Amino acid sequence: MHVAVIDIHPHIIAADSRRYPRAPLGGHQSVWSEERPVSVEQLIVEHDRAGIRNAALVQASTCYGHDNSYVADAVEAHPDRFTGVFSCDILAPDACDTMAHWMARGLTGLRLFTTGSTMPGQAGWLDDPRSFPAWRKAEESRLPVCLQMTAEGIPQMENVLRRFPDLRVVLDHLARPSQEDGPPYNAADSLWGLATVPGVYLKVTERNFVGATKGKATPETFFGRLVSEFGAPRIAWGSNYPASERSLADLLALAEDALRFLPETDREWIFSRTAQRLYPALAHRQ
Repeated sequence: MHVAVIDIHPHIIAADSRRYPRAPLGGHQSVWSEERPVSVEQLIVEHDRAGIRNAALVQASTCYGHDNSYVADAVEAHPDRFTGVFSCDILAPDACDTMAHWMARGLTGLRLFTTGSTMPGQAGWLDDPRSFPAWRKAEESRLPVCLQMTAEGIPQMENVLRRFPDLRVVLDHLARPSQEDGPPYNAADSLWGLATVPGVYLKVTERNFVGATKGKATPETFFGRLVSEFGAPRIAWGSNYPASERSLADLLALAEDALRFLPETDREWIFSRTAQRLYPALAHRQ
């Protein structure tokens, strides 16, 4: 495939735990960050091996919580390759100041972690009024907000988008939809219902590609409907490496194989152009 590739969902873990102390959300560190840590230098090697030039580094919340120092230092050290996505507590009274701090460090996206390996279940604070100043700042700053969430959180996210209609949110792993029922994928109705909301973008990862091979699902029917409903310019690929156990090259090959049926223009959007739309800094770091 000759389509350029940008990865909008790799994680990095520093070897130096004294300089970058662990402080995971949920109180205990994720297994993957303990057993498969990948430093920024190692990530560059793996990206080069897979033919990936640029990436939006995503804060490893299950290792560092809201201390984004390692991601910020990595972006500063390799400005030609990376931008970064930070996390923070948007319910905190000083959330807007915290956002401004990390944005000043060169990070151009925000990620909110409402469920995951160290925090099972779906948190209920997305549309808490205390979060509104942070949402407003993200909207005004054109700061894309990645949401690690399940479908249970979609009604709250819709409440936020009604209040802040120019906000752009990116659903990590497509908000983990059910795919096994096969076409027309009625079990994922909450996902399809977001297609008419222009501020919703989708991040497709290994979880979704594997899900499209289970039960009655196929990549052609699931991703065919996904692109038909949302349009490729609102879909972007992320590796989730090294949280996902496969090698980076294998994760990219999995995605390329699943989406090979799509026209090249659609694949260009999914593998690079949507990333550049969400993170304009990456458009200038080729």
